[in-house]
Amino acid sequence: MSKETVPPRRKFLYPVLIILLICAVVAVAAWTATSSPALGFNVTATPTHSNPFALVELIKPTYTATSTPTPTAIPTNTPEPTAIAEIIGGDTYQNPDQSPAQTYTGNKYILVDISEQHMYVYEGDTVVYSWVSSTGMNNATRVGLFSVLDKIPSAYGATWNIWMPNWLGIYYSGHLENGIHALPILSNGATLWEGYLGVPISYGCVVLGTYESQVLYDWAEIGVPVEIQR
Repeated sequence: MSKETVPPRRKFLYPVLIILLICAVVAVAAWTATSSPALGFNVTATPTHSNPFALVELIKPTYTATSTPTPTAIPTNTPEPTAIAEIIGGDTYQNPDQSPAQTYTGNKYILVDISEQHMYVYEGDTVVYSWVSSTGMNNATRVGLFSVLDKIPSAYGATWNIWMPNWLGIYYSGHLENGIHALPILSNGATLWEGYLGVPISYGCVVLGTYESQVLYDWAEIGVPVEIQR
């Protein structure tokens, strides 16, 4: 009995078919593994960082325009439009002279402009200081040519119980003296009229800021001319 032989082409196809079958099985297994949620290969990563900003709702503040503020008067009795009721001086107090000093021979001069609410301080023809100031309400500050009559480190206004640092008296209105001084200090230590410089606030005096009044007090001499104009 003769042995049957396999054709050469068929002998070659068997291994190729086996290899293709194995590749197909491996491909199906790999696809199943990567698409299965249970194995966790196809889970989309969730970012853990937070947004670099946040949205908030803010209520826009309302603003009502107002005119130039009117300073609050001293909360005692209503005084006449003059500066103070009484001056209590310290060791440097000098008796005032009602008229401008006739013997002053220096070159210093103080100009107060009511319309500008400003003070100009001269040495000769040179402006050495230029400051915002405040004069009397309702034109209470007198215009004219005066002079520094007295210097008091801190003058006391008995009618309203206030202290007026760096007092330079310049003229009398009746028995009351008007002058140049710093923002007044109330009995509780608060500063009166703070924030209102540049508008008429006083009852006749010329008011400067605390620092400016100290500079002027140290600079001025008895007899220095003071001119007040509108």
